[in-house]
Amino acid sequence: MSELSVNHLLGIKYLNQQDIQLIFETADHFKEVINRPIKKVPSLRDITIANLFFENSTRTKLSFELAEKRLSADVINFSSGQSSVKKGETLIDTVNNILSMKVDMVVMRHPNPGAGVFLSKHVDASIINAGDGAHEHPTQALLDSYSIRERLGEVKGKKVVIVGDILHSRVALSNIFALQMQGAEVMVCGPKTLIPKYIDKLGVKVETDLRKALNWCDVANMLRVQNERMDISYFPSTREYTQQFGVNKALLDSLDKEITIMHPGPINRGVEITSDVADSKQAIILDQVQNGVAIRMAVIYLLASKIKQ
Repeated sequence: MSELSVNHLLGIKYLNQQDIQLIFETADHFKEVINRPIKKVPSLRDITIANLFFENSTRTKLSFELAEKRLSADVINFSSGQSSVKKGETLIDTVNNILSMKVDMVVMRHPNPGAGVFLSKHVDASIINAGDGAHEHPTQALLDSYSIRERLGEVKGKKVVIVGDILHSRVALSNIFALQMQGAEVMVCGPKTLIPKYIDKLGVKVETDLRKALNWCDVANMLRVQNERMDISYFPSTREYTQQFGVNKALLDSLDKEITIMHPGPINRGVEITSDVADSKQAIILDQVQNGVAIRMAVIYLLASKIKQ
């Protein structure tokens, strides 16, 4: 059996095309498993995984936990709000204390970019980055690409626009890397204040007119505005943002073609997309959630198989 070229999943930029293909093929197998009456496999009965979330999360945390339990791993959950981190304990001390309980793998979300990379150099466990600040969110990008492949047949040659708060989004950066690696064309669209200055160096198109962007694309990935990461105002008002960059059914129906709508969640209904778009046949938002479990099962399984060696 082929294996991943990496011992950790720290970011999409550390993977290659073969890694992504292997993760997708493994996820295909696990997607069959999670649709069976008995949804568990005994693959990781001897593996212990710690979920370390130093930042709030609902879908990602639940998705990882479910993936781990479907694989029969032992799971411990850690939330920084109820821990010694509040008393000044360092990240390495926190993790080493958890690893001393014989943990094999760490799934970590952290507000600081590069936290996973830093940790991978100091601890003896396999690290999965579940989001580091506004840097990367690799499993989200993998499940997004996997969902496009499922809906449209393949990712190669497809035109994908990422709409919204590109500046603060780890989802945007990981998606750009993953989509380009698979041969898709990528565009970003949003207010100029929310598009990073370096973005053209990544080989993506930039568009500030939403209608033009939607007419260009096959897939629109709608991001929410990350108010929690903003210390200044990047646009006049939410109402104005919605008028310029929100997608509603009337706008979708007026396009020259039918496009696929995605959203990594959580959705701010009525801001970046309306309910009639989120709940329409063009949206694959709930497919993304289901595929998230299969993709995370695949990543955990493939990394764990390297630990076992």
